[in-house]
Amino acid sequence: MADHEVDLFVIGAGSGGVRAARIASSYGASVTIAEEYRVGGTCVIRGCVPKKLLVYAARFSGDFEDAAGYGWNVPAATFHWPTLIANKDREIARLEAAYTATLERFKVKLIKSRAMLEDAHTVRLSSGERVRAKTILIATGARPYHGAQIAGLDHVISSNEAFHLAQLPKRVLIQGGGYIAVEFAGIFAGLGSRVTLVYRGENILRGFDDDVREHLRGEMQRRGIKIITKQTVAAVEKVDRGYDVALSDNRQIMADLVMFATGRHPNVTGFGLEAAGVKLAANGGIAVDSYSRTSVPNIYAVGDVTNRINLTPVAVREGHAFADTVFGGKPTEVDHSNVPTAVFSEPELGVVGLTEAQARERLTKVDIYKTSFRPMKATLSGRDTRVFMKLVVDGSTDRVAGCHIIGPDAGELIQLVGVAVKMGATKADFDATMAVHPTAAEELVTMREKAASYSQAAAE
Repeated sequence: MADHEVDLFVIGAGSGGVRAARIASSYGASVTIAEEYRVGGTCVIRGCVPKKLLVYAARFSGDFEDAAGYGWNVPAATFHWPTLIANKDREIARLEAAYTATLERFKVKLIKSRAMLEDAHTVRLSSGERVRAKTILIATGARPYHGAQIAGLDHVISSNEAFHLAQLPKRVLIQGGGYIAVEFAGIFAGLGSRVTLVYRGENILRGFDDDVREHLRGEMQRRGIKIITKQTVAAVEKVDRGYDVALSDNRQIMADLVMFATGRHPNVTGFGLEAAGVKLAANGGIAVDSYSRTSVPNIYAVGDVTNRINLTPVAVREGHAFADTVFGGKPTEVDHSNVPTAVFSEPELGVVGLTEAQARERLTKVDIYKTSFRPMKATLSGRDTRVFMKLVVDGSTDRVAGCHIIGPDAGELIQLVGVAVKMGATKADFDATMAVHPTAAEELVTMREKAASYSQAAAE
């Protein structure tokens, strides 16, 4: 027998779970949410929020250097890692408290406990208490995945531990080529570490536009980051001088910190999915339909645990749509197309829509517009850097199918461009928009000359 019953039980108090819980409660549902670690989930506690704070910190070194060209005489700057981490921890604690207060304000019962599914309607807590739920939502996120077992893997950290290092390491080796690897490479390099990035593929940021990948790699290398591709870490040995890292080509690299950012796997084990009859998808996440419903009619899943698009705003949208559908009487499907995203590398990257390669596969005609230029700020600072922008256009309809930006505030720019792309704006609409001068963004509406044009008919 259950100790009590609720309309909705949410497992996981991350961004998606918290949004779903409070919206469901606002519709009058009785809601309980369980979280075994900290309220806020990956994004708030050990992901995008603390990472962005570290990104800001890393950029100051470049700002100090650039100031000289503008007449500022800045004394030699020093950096104190423990101060940054302490201040970051205070901010994360404040955000966690804010999330907790939101749940209280919406009368959601929070239980700090691991939750296990005993069947499709029963949840057992670590205290032994059982809760009967009409509907269950799984929002357990994902966890770091280190890949193949190698000698010395116990010496390797993930991004989770990187936020709690006692000191800034002088030499850092990062394995990986995605968001997290590229971002932390920029963070450590900006704060003064010597960084080596090792990636098994041809180039960093697999899945992004090829021009973007090449441009960002060049920018990172100009900032002193050593990038080694087509190799993997074969072994890590602790020695007196740090860690002796062996690569797959037998190269040896010394490091004070070895971090793996080789992906994250959905958290689908250890809490009773099998007992409840919930099936997994081929992508390793929980299988769901367009309304986030699993193979069990009263159990739903949102966010990274479904391994659809693993971004915090997507989890939030899925959580809200779930609550609208199940408790608000407003069936809502989430549109996962044209989701804008940013990589907070140095320089920053923002993208929305199709890459050039994807467009050539899916569209009958493709027009490409792109430009690369020295940003105005660099003319006096003397910094060796270039902005890159690219528009991918459906040549049959003139609709802008993709936009790719590398440069300062690319994340801010792509959010606004994402609105236009989502609305179906055409290249003619971009061209008809008056430029804001002098800005980098004006290039988005002044690109007139095609860099390339492809058609399936011509190819055949």
